[in-house]
Amino acid sequence: MHYWKDLAEVPSGFGPSVVTLGNFDGVHRGHQQVLAKLVETAARHSANAVAISFDPHPAQVHRPEAAPQQIMGLQDRIEALEETGIDGLLMMTYTLELAADTPEEFVRKVFVEALGASAVVIGHDVRFGKGNSGDLNTMQELGEQFGFAVDVIEEYGSDQPDAPESHLRGRRCSSSWVREALAEGDVVTAAQVMGRLHRVRGEVVHGDARGRELGFPTANLSPDASGLIPADGVYAGWLIDASGRRWPAAISVGSNPTFEGASRRVEAHVIDRPKEANGDFDLYGQQVVVEFVHRLRGMVAYTGPEALIAQMEIDVDQSRALLSTD
Repeated sequence: MHYWKDLAEVPSGFGPSVVTLGNFDGVHRGHQQVLAKLVETAARHSANAVAISFDPHPAQVHRPEAAPQQIMGLQDRIEALEETGIDGLLMMTYTLELAADTPEEFVRKVFVEALGASAVVIGHDVRFGKGNSGDLNTMQELGEQFGFAVDVIEEYGSDQPDAPESHLRGRRCSSSWVREALAEGDVVTAAQVMGRLHRVRGEVVHGDARGRELGFPTANLSPDASGLIPADGVYAGWLIDASGRRWPAAISVGSNPTFEGASRRVEAHVIDRPKEANGDFDLYGQQVVVEFVHRLRGMVAYTGPEALIAQMEIDVDQSRALLSTD
């Protein structure tokens, strides 16, 4: 996949292309359907399938105090977009200067002059250009003006025949639904809407070593880890190390109330941790990914270390059982 961070990086004369536009936060099933249609249309046009997105999210520029936290970090969003089979990704830096472009200026500079668009694939609710003044009708008018076709697609709704769970049917897949599920700790629903396990990525840093003292050493993710952290609690999931190996894990999210912790953190205890050549399983300094499979329980303050250890043994046993069939 071609990856460009600026219009100047797109080769001169690139095209023809079929393009789509969106923030693609979470790259959920709705996004995936649009992108699948993009790839299909590009093949029909003998063109390149190109997605256009933005970093940072426009809301973080216009109203940072109210901007939603992003579901995915940039690296994971790029990887998820690449997995859809697109040929190119233009990740534009969103600035107030870019936001000042009229719909016509934006389409001319990006779609036509840079990417040589022969067709555009969009949803009914598309908005673009200064003050989000451009809509579907605007895009269709610009298509007639600049000579590209406009293919309108309905985003994936959970009432589709292949929706994974009957209780999800009847609601349109959306990034806000994923955020809502994660805020409740419902990582199962979040995964069903996204079509993949939710993940957080960060560097393993030194903590207070309390897990090791209790017999359950953990990999502590740095406070600047990327990805939306789900509700406090204990989860069964996976830790993926820097080499790509996946390890079953019991994951704690919270501030460790038994010991009156103050800062919220993500800690992953690798179940049945292997012994490496140096006699230990050392992840310090590695960039790792933690994937959430199932929430076991909420975060509880126990009366002391003995009660906590007993509960952690139960958590590990439940995680092992869940992940053995995952």
